[in-house]
Parts: sequence; C-alpha cells; structure tokens
Amino acid sequence: MRASHVKRAFRYRFYPSNAQAAELSRTFGCVRKVYNLALAARTQAWARQVRVNYNQTSAMLTGWKKTGELAYLNDVSSVPLQQALRHLQVAFTNFFAKRAKYPRFKSRKKSRRSAEYTTSAFRFRDGELTLAKMAEPLDIVWSRPLPEGAAPSTVTVSQDAAGRWYVSLLCEDPSVQPLPATDAAIGIDAGLDHLLTLSTGEKISNPRHERRDRARLAKAQRRLARKAKGDGANRAKARLKVAKVYARIADRRRDHLHKLTTRLVRENQTIVIEDLAVRNMVKNASLARAISDAAWSQLRGMLEYKAQWYGREVIAVDRWFPSSRLCSACGRLRRKMPLHVRTWTCDCGTTHDRDVNAAKNILAVGLTASVCGAGVRPQRTTPGGQSATKQKPLQREP
Repeated sequence: MRASHVKRAFRYRFYPSNAQAAELSRTFGCVRKVYNLALAARTQAWARQVRVNYNQTSAMLTGWKKTGELAYLNDVSSVPLQQALRHLQVAFTNFFAKRAKYPRFKSRKKSRRSAEYTTSAFRFRDGELTLAKMAEPLDIVWSRPLPEGAAPSTVTVSQDAAGRWYVSLLCEDPSVQPLPATDAAIGIDAGLDHLLTLSTGEKISNPRHERRDRARLAKAQRRLARKAKGDGANRAKARLKVAKVYARIADRRRDHLHKLTTRLVRENQTIVIEDLAVRNMVKNASLARAISDAAWSQLRGMLEYKAQWYGREVIAVDRWFPSSRLCSACGRLRRKMPLHVRTWTCDCGTTHDRDVNAAKNILAVGLTASVCGAGVRPQRTTPGGQSATKQKPLQREP
C-alpha cells in the first residue's frame, strides 16, 4: 500500500557566485576525502575481521579534524561530511544484504561531485535557499514551483560533468494521489527499431538520441584525443565539450522517457513488461550502443516508481518467456524465430506482427502471473529455473 505522503526531489539549476563555487568545490573535495578515509578504515578493519559502523567512523572524523594534515576539514560545513559517512553505511548495508558490490573509492575526476545538507545546515525562507558557510542565497532558476508550504528535509548540491550546477530539494508532495482505478491493462515489448510496442498494436518510435548527435560527439572526442593527457587547460576545455554533448543526449532521452512513462501510467491500471537483463545484453558489441541509447532500465525504473505513486501495478514477466515464438491466438509455440522475421503466419491461419504478438503474449502471461501471486520480480521456484510466469502449458509445433 502506498504511503499517504510521497517525498519527491525537485531539481533546479542555479548559478553560484565565484565565492560560492569555490566553497562548494572545497566541500565536494572534503566529502570525497572523508568518504575515502572512512572506506579505507572499514576495509582495513574488515581484513582483521572487525566490523566498523557509522558511529565509529563519526568518531574517527572528529579525530581527523584535529590533525594538522586534515585540519582543512574544519573549513567546510560538518553536515555534508557526516552525510558522506551515512551514505557509506548504506553502501555497506546493501553489500552485506547482497544487493550491491563492495563500495568503491571516489575518484576526483570520475565520481559525482555532490554534497548533501540536512535542515541544520541550510535556511529556506521566502523562496531563498542559503547554505551553511555562505553569506548569500543561491541564485536558483525556479523552473517549476515547489508544493505549497513545502519544507525541504534535505538539500543536495551537485555539479555534473558538463559544469552545470544543480540543487535538489527533497520535499513531501501532497499533490501526488492515486489516480482513479481503471480496467485498462497493457503489455509492452521493448525493441530497437521501435522503442516500445504495445499490446494494443501501437508502436512507439525510437528517437535514437545518441545517433542524432553522433557526428558532433565524434568530432568533440577526436579533438579531446589529440590533447596531451594531464591537467592542462586545453584538455579540460576539450573534455568539457564532450561532456556537454553527452549531457544534451541524456537530457533529451530523460525528457522523452518521462513523458512516455507518465502517459502509460495515467492510461493503464496494469502494465506488463519483460524482465530484461540489460547488463548482460550490452555485452553484445554490435548492439551495445543501441541498447544503451534505448535506456530500457531507466524506463522500467520510471514506470515502477510512478506506478507506486499513482496506485498502478507493474508486472515483469520472466526474460526467458518465448513471447515472440508463441501464437497469441491459439497458443502454438514455434521452434525457431530468427530476428529478421518480422511477420509470420501460424498454422491456425493467424498472421502476426512479431512485436505486437509478443506484447499480447506478455500481457496475457503477466495477468496470469498476477492472479497466481507473482510479483514484479518473478521468483524462480521450479527445479528447471523457470518462474511462475512460465508455467502456462505450451503447444509445440509437430
């Protein structure tokens, strides 16, 4: 059951002054330093078969600040440093629960530059946000209003690879309420020629955002490759141009996926998708770029959290379910279905569009699994490794 109040992060672009940018850059560096020091301490303790928790690393932070080598940690707000230790604790919790790999050290060049502030380290008043250690509020572009009477619980400041500054305010949003129930249900088959094919027969084209900017990206990457490696200004400028092209691609992709998933969630009570192993699929060298550009994992994540917000249901069927080879009219299973076959005729006389037929089968098996109690992530309970979604009897071709 969905919680009565949904917490949402509202992200805005802002333009810091030179002093603010310098303060935030120092904070990012200190956050990274504290995180790496704590991770090193916990890793060394783990080698000695001793567990170190958040409270112990917090005590270590107090000691580090008193040393001459790390005295600069006192120059920034202590709250982002403590939050970095909490994030490390969450990373270890996920590792011990086998939900994630062992935490990795943060890199100065590759890791995300961010700092999180709690209510004791910022002031939000009259539409102005002032962070600790700063005399003036941030120059934020309020591109959309916050919920009426919103009181941010945390504020996260970040800078992306393209040099853009963002502030994210986590607030309770009372406007997010379950949508009126409907009987509409839809099956979705993901693809590359068409991003999505729906069981209704509708095909949603694949925008191929990366392909549209490929020439511009290649030109920027060639210029970067000609620059001498190191910390030179020319290489930094070339790297920034590459990052801006990537940011443009990612922004357009995210915007398209948000609009698409919002529409699907609003129009349908039940949405059935495939449980695709995208991480394994991108190992195919010839399709990796196209699969990454399609962003199926990002699309699924958006569908799941929006469905939770608005009282909808998302069902994922087993990735090995033969949706393309199964006739949605009579249930007959073909032995083979090469990728180049886009339409085929079953022995029962029904002519199928490959993707539409797959979407219809995905919907049917997903609704069956829902009745049987299968969840979003199908459970493999049978000796052969099949999930509950594959127990429907299949009639094979003779």
